Amino acid sequence: MSEFSPKKMNRRLFIGSSIAVGAGLSTPALAQQAEVSPTGEYEKPLTARRNVSSFRSLDWQPYFANLKNGALLCDTYSRAAHFWSEDESIYKLYPTSVPLSEELTRRGKTSIIRKVVGPSWSPTPSMLKRNPEWPRYVGPGPDNPLGTHALYLSWQYYRVHGTGDTRKIGRRSSNGCIGLFNEHIEELFALTKVGTQVLLI
Repeated sequence: MSEFSPKKMNRRLFIGSSIAVGAGLSTPALAQQAEVSPTGEYEKPLTARRNVSSFRSLDWQPYFANLKNGALLCDTYSRAAHFWSEDESIYKLYPTSVPLSEELTRRGKTSIIRKVVGPSWSPTPSMLKRNPEWPRYVGPGPDNPLGTHALYLSWQYYRVHGTGDTRKIGRRSSNGCIGLFNEHIEELFALTKVGTQVLLI
């Protein structure tokens, strides 16, 4: 179970929690170079930047037709999540963890279908195949890999969730989900609703 033990965040290494930026301060990031395929899926940019250099604000228009129910963009290249409220009064930018490999990464449009405070966790069949020593179930609490809050997506097994292991944020470290610091997922949890649009690129 030590696999899932939380580590205290070193606040000197991470200054600030989220960024609220007006549209006038927005600057394009590499993510805005992503192309849309004929099927409506987002395709991988030709190059990717490291998190530090590409962690910047974005505009919602290249990614969503509207902001109905709010919109959440998870950028696996810059390792950041962007949230816009329906009335455009709130914009949040959070550092995230992203999947370990391309094989574990799913991209495209989905939505939040369920919200859980204190989620439990069970590894998927593919996770157990790769890691047979993992526990079959972890209840809510500090050892839970989903952290304190989880946003369940319409894709089976995919979540946007917290993590107690703060070393994972800003890195390729997940089995497919998008992870945030627990204090960030708590804030995002309060801002989103069932039906919030989600796009992974």
